[in-house]
Amino acid sequence: MTMTQHFFAPCPRGLEAVLADELTALGAQNVKAVDGGAGFAGDFALCYRANLWSRVASRILWKVGEAPYKNEENIYRLALGLPWPEWFDVSRTLRVDTTAIKCPLKSLDFITLKVKDAVCDKFRAESGERPSIDTREPDIRVSVFLTADRATLYLDTSGEPLYKRGYRQGAVEAPLRENLAAGILKLTGWQPGEPLLDPMCGGGTFLIEAAQIALNIAPGGDRWFAFEKFKNFNPDVWGAIYREAEAAEKPRVPLPIYGSDLESRSVRATRTNLEAAGLEGVVTVSRGDVREIAAPAPEGVLVMNPPYGERLSDQDELAAFYPELGTAFKRNFAGWRAYVITADLRLAKLIRLAPSRRTPLFNGALECRLFEFKLVAGSNRKEKEA
Repeated sequence: MTMTQHFFAPCPRGLEAVLADELTALGAQNVKAVDGGAGFAGDFALCYRANLWSRVASRILWKVGEAPYKNEENIYRLALGLPWPEWFDVSRTLRVDTTAIKCPLKSLDFITLKVKDAVCDKFRAESGERPSIDTREPDIRVSVFLTADRATLYLDTSGEPLYKRGYRQGAVEAPLRENLAAGILKLTGWQPGEPLLDPMCGGGTFLIEAAQIALNIAPGGDRWFAFEKFKNFNPDVWGAIYREAEAAEKPRVPLPIYGSDLESRSVRATRTNLEAAGLEGVVTVSRGDVREIAAPAPEGVLVMNPPYGERLSDQDELAAFYPELGTAFKRNFAGWRAYVITADLRLAKLIRLAPSRRTPLFNGALECRLFEFKLVAGSNRKEKEA
């Protein structure tokens, strides 16, 4: 448990620096942000804490092998040489996934097959048995990452992606992933105690993530992790980390976190998800039109994920909505900082406000921008062209 291991945590693109800061705060060593995530070092106790506490990572991958390669056989030999039976039992079900950047080999599916064969061949050579394959709900996931000339193998210590917190019960259209929402909250500079409003709350993801941050609730507290099925799993260490997290939670009291939505079904979905997260009475949710509602406090942070084509196909309707949104910002939210995540890059022009910052982000494969607007009465409005 105390030996230093090497890990990699993928995250939504654009949040790498936020993730690196989070991992450093958790005690990770040699943290290095790269495109799509961050590498770090530490012991397995750190691995447990990162899975339990990371709000931004998608997974925590344990690096178990690395070597240069020229062909598929090199990758097979790398996988065959690893002591898989020391890490998990043959009774555990298995899945292998391969991703690559500038890989010269023709088929990633064939590489996945070769690594799966190598793992099974290793077990068969040592015990006469091989693990079963389960591509839907495996106990163990092996991740293969290829660059132009180097292969790296990981064991996934998380299992289900970390953004699956377990509270999403009420379904809405095109929700943000939980870790992207948490990362955006970090980018806004919002701090617990500061008023927060999502006026188009959908399923309430921003609200729930903010409440969990404010109450110091571990995002992974209501789920299991793949590391619990590893042979080196230490239940005493994990139990101590989990109990420490439970003891660190703050009392569930009403917070200055507010949500609203024009659609009644979104308000219902938000309330359902708040209840699933154990946050009833913590967040104030009501039905309302973003163009008409009043600010719940003289100043604070407004964050929202408005429709942008993926959620509303009528482009003319959107083109009319954005200027009205800008007008509402100016009229009702002077003194606030507003943050809008969108894949519709027309927003910056049509909202008729000058953004003070634009941060590129990805919602899955969808390229987006997080626009920041500092709303001061009588300023920021773009001058109308002569």
